[in-house]
Amino acid sequence: MKYENLEVWQRSVDLSVALYKYFLNTREFGFKDQITRSGLSIPSNIAEGTERFSSKEKVYFFRVAKGSCGELATQIHIGIRADIIEPDIGAIWINEVKQLAAMLGGLINHLNKINP
Repeated sequence: MKYENLEVWQRSVDLSVALYKYFLNTREFGFKDQITRSGLSIPSNIAEGTERFSSKEKVYFFRVAKGSCGELATQIHIGIRADIIEPDIGAIWINEVKQLAAMLGGLINHLNKINP
């Protein structure tokens, strides 16, 4: 399994790039740092998990990536409420994060079934 071939990795990279571009010129440095790191954590942990040898290790990193989805969604909600993120863009991002989390959940379940 190559991470570059996984749709969940490709889409999470796209989301991370979108976050970096959106916040490129923001003055909310603490928020920018936290939200871009959360977004970066998702594809990074997917990549790290696929490079591991055991299914148990893979699942661990996919779970970390899934956790980062929850973290990122929370930060997007806060950004919308704090008027840092435009609501329409935030809604698109939240939907994408939910889909990524579901994809990771499916991947985790699959790995747990083949190697209980």
